[in-house]
Amino acid sequence: MDIKSSDLGLLVALDALLSERNVTRASERLNISQPAMSAQLSRLRDLFDDPLLVQSGRQMVPTARADALRDPLHRSLRELSQMVRESQPFDPGTTSRTFRIIGTDYLHMLVTLPLIRHLAAHAPHVQIVLLPFNASTAWRQLEDLGADLVVVWRQLTPLESKASPLFKDRLCLVQRKGHPRGKNRPTVDEICEYPHAIIAPEAGALWGVIDEELKNLGRSRRVMASMPTFLTVPLLIAQSDMLAAIPKRLASINSDSLDSFDLPFPHMDFEMLLSWHPRMQADPGHQWLRKKISAPFARMK
Repeated sequence: MDIKSSDLGLLVALDALLSERNVTRASERLNISQPAMSAQLSRLRDLFDDPLLVQSGRQMVPTARADALRDPLHRSLRELSQMVRESQPFDPGTTSRTFRIIGTDYLHMLVTLPLIRHLAAHAPHVQIVLLPFNASTAWRQLEDLGADLVVVWRQLTPLESKASPLFKDRLCLVQRKGHPRGKNRPTVDEICEYPHAIIAPEAGALWGVIDEELKNLGRSRRVMASMPTFLTVPLLIAQSDMLAAIPKRLASINSDSLDSFDLPFPHMDFEMLLSWHPRMQADPGHQWLRKKISAPFARMK
């Protein structure tokens, strides 16, 4: 069953129009002609007795009625598509399904990029969309079917979600090759002596787990830079005398330019989980994707 060719086709067209706010882009999204999409917009305006989209300068904007329809319509169409998928067998060799995965750049590098390489050979029509991680919106994206999976720290996994462990890692201290601090395991005094870069994917924070440990000792460090992504930090550290605490797996990837050391603190271990909404638990395609993501890490245990 193709929902775009069913009696619900007009609603699919409305969903595309409200998402794209452009008749030409909406027609391209549904692979129909621009005149055909314009005709569907006209029928929708008659159906709802509302303009739905109006011109505002060089762009089209939704009316108040259309704005109220947008989210419930999008969610309902996704739920209907899910219901249809669950009633049919899943064939990875022929499916053209799109999966959306939330994660930080570090986790996409470790988890999602190897998945994409594998799927290129075994499920060539599947599309993978990488989405950035934001703790305040990730669960809502799963709930609204705007994302399929989240790769996230155990501490940030919502209690309502389904989840399975992927791998464990540990924070370590990194510095550039030839750093004036030398190659001994860092002391608390040395950690407080040198400036630091920290990773803060959200809101530009200047405080992290290392600061919590130092606070317990009555000490503090100087945070000189707060970086929004993991992968930029090794580049900065390799070109300065700054220090940083990063996952060991990331440090090993950058071992040509960085030296890494255990930190003089407890509680530096963490675990990464694959998390999803319970409504996707029985979806055959979703089950297949979860197995493909988890398989390489299961072999490492």
